[in-house]
Amino acid sequence: MHISDGVLNGTVCMAGYAITAMITGYSLKKMSTEDIPKISVVTSAFFIASLIHIKIGPTSVHLVLNGLVGILLGMAAFPSILIGLLLQAFVFGHGGITTLGVNAVIMGVPALIAHALFRLKKLNTAKTFVLFLAFLSGGIAIFLSSLLLAIFLVFSEKEFVTVAKIAVVSNIPVMLIEATICLLVVKFLLQVKPRLLE
Repeated sequence: MHISDGVLNGTVCMAGYAITAMITGYSLKKMSTEDIPKISVVTSAFFIASLIHIKIGPTSVHLVLNGLVGILLGMAAFPSILIGLLLQAFVFGHGGITTLGVNAVIMGVPALIAHALFRLKKLNTAKTFVLFLAFLSGGIAIFLSSLLLAIFLVFSEKEFVTVAKIAVVSNIPVMLIEATICLLVVKFLLQVKPRLLE
């Protein structure tokens, strides 16, 4: 779901940076220094998961784990994803510098929504319900990311409509895979360290 440099027009790139700056500023105010080790580990997992790309037509798909990042980090998920994307752009050339703000919005905002959805576990602490929320959070994060990707592409150039549709459809299997990964990780954490899910 990385958009490379040169794909989007300048206006869309600037809008992405503006949104990213606002959300990052708010997220950093909410962060605690005690959470930095946890944030570092989760950022590393996000960084590695996004490196394996599978080509599908004019686009490619890969694991993102933004739903899981949202579940584990809450508001800190956004700066975590931003750092992961920045490192990927500099070290491996995935995504780009001009599109960094847009890419952060595409993956970071759904992570925050996944976090908000998973917090509904306070309404019902039954293990089955918590696991259902984990599954839903993982899948919805990818769905929203692919939707935001399509929106940014279409807003940039009308010619990208076909690519945007392919991007959404090609990420359907990824939604199911990520939803399952979220469910399994949350199930494991409930058994060994439920405090990480608080």
